[in-house]
Amino acid sequence: MRVTKLVLLTALVLLLISCSVFGATGTPPASETEPPVGGTVEPANPLSPNVTSQVVIPPSGDVLLPADLEYIGAFRLPGGEDPPKTFAYGGNAMTFDPDGDPNGEGDGFPGTLFVTGHDRVAYGGVPDGDQVAEVSIPTPVISRNVEELNTGEFVQDFTNVTSGHFTELEEIPKVGLTYLNRPETGPRIHIAWGQHLQPQEVASHGWFNPTLSNPDFQGTWFIGNQDLFSVNGYMFEIPAEWADMVTGGRYLATGRMRDGGQGGMGPTMFAYRPWQADGSPYPNGTRLEEVTLLLYENAYNTEEIVRAMNGYQHPDSWEGGAFITTTSGKQAVLFAGTKSNGEKYWYGYINPDGAGNVCVDSNIHDFPTCRTADGSTCPSADLSGCCDEEGGTCASLRGWWSTRFDAEFILYDPADLANVAAGQMESWEPQPYAVIDIDEYLYLNPPEWDKVELGWGDQRRNRIGDVAFDRQNGLLYVLELYADGGKPVVHVWRLR
Repeated sequence: MRVTKLVLLTALVLLLISCSVFGATGTPPASETEPPVGGTVEPANPLSPNVTSQVVIPPSGDVLLPADLEYIGAFRLPGGEDPPKTFAYGGNAMTFDPDGDPNGEGDGFPGTLFVTGHDRVAYGGVPDGDQVAEVSIPTPVISRNVEELNTGEFVQDFTNVTSGHFTELEEIPKVGLTYLNRPETGPRIHIAWGQHLQPQEVASHGWFNPTLSNPDFQGTWFIGNQDLFSVNGYMFEIPAEWADMVTGGRYLATGRMRDGGQGGMGPTMFAYRPWQADGSPYPNGTRLEEVTLLLYENAYNTEEIVRAMNGYQHPDSWEGGAFITTTSGKQAVLFAGTKSNGEKYWYGYINPDGAGNVCVDSNIHDFPTCRTADGSTCPSADLSGCCDEEGGTCASLRGWWSTRFDAEFILYDPADLANVAAGQMESWEPQPYAVIDIDEYLYLNPPEWDKVELGWGDQRRNRIGDVAFDRQNGLLYVLELYADGGKPVVHVWRLR
């Protein structure tokens, strides 16, 4: 644990350094927001049509309802706490492998989970972080005591599957994983990789073998000319029948929701496919042809909260997604994350006088640093700040804070996303039809030394991370970050 604490303290210092390098707003220079350059364009072939004019809208079906999700418990992840081969300060990405653990049918939880370990830390802190391990799925337990939960076992130990790749992206990495077994390629784990302050010229996607001892990493590729703040935070599978009708056979969804609205004021979703007609990967640097399914306005284009997800606030953070289908025919696209629901939200620090009090960074004047829930700017009395950053008197790290955060699932109707692909709706028009608060199931008890980054009480952010979906058995797996010391815990819901 001592090593991990030291790594964390190093990471916090480096984060403050990187903020000063990139300016007071924590926003990259305008030149870094230009569409990326370089790379070849995905060539046209029969599997890559111009889908906008060829979309077949699937028949309208029943949408998933909140009552269709039943919480059935949680389990712990195995291993110690020494980086990089630990889940402590990891859990950046997770995916479900239905072909893993063939003997697991007996307990009702077949398959395995691939989960990333301790994050990379820039400037040599943990240069080989975000290693991937495969774990079994034990029977979930409902208990308020983490010690009473069952623990998964390693099926494959931590492996640095991205060794030599994404080396330019180590400053607070953003990672997504999706297991996909297609006839064209065989089983592959697809990966998206970004970082907090995102360069636009570094390709973001690849794949590797599920046999971690022989990963045979392929890539990297761009998602068209999309802003990388919009594409490299999470991934999930699109059901084949739906993808064949709507996205021209693009079976992978990728997206990202970065606080501050730099990639879009709400979750994003693009469909893509990185293999050619013969199943071979596209050359490195290829700009893969994507289909936009969900994309809101971003903060680079306007300071106003417009063309945004309903209820959007700048501290929002959507960390995972799944295209849910049930045996009864219900469906939904689910995003999971930590939602800011405060009466006010701001860029700055936690105010030690209580959650209802604002504490902006008073040195910033080039964008509105405080807004109320309706999107209007805060009164001038809220803009004076409450601490001396240089003097070390601030109660938290700098970032987007709110008077209240909640862990939530939000549900979208896939029919709306199909209409976007068909050009019948704008990409910012789809809205969630349901919101599910899941805080009652969480432990929300991080190590004391992590609270300067995470916050506490109503102001605890980074509550949940990635999700994974077992389509055949109707099981949804959700990571709660910092629930077992510095390690995540996996919560499980069953579709009724």
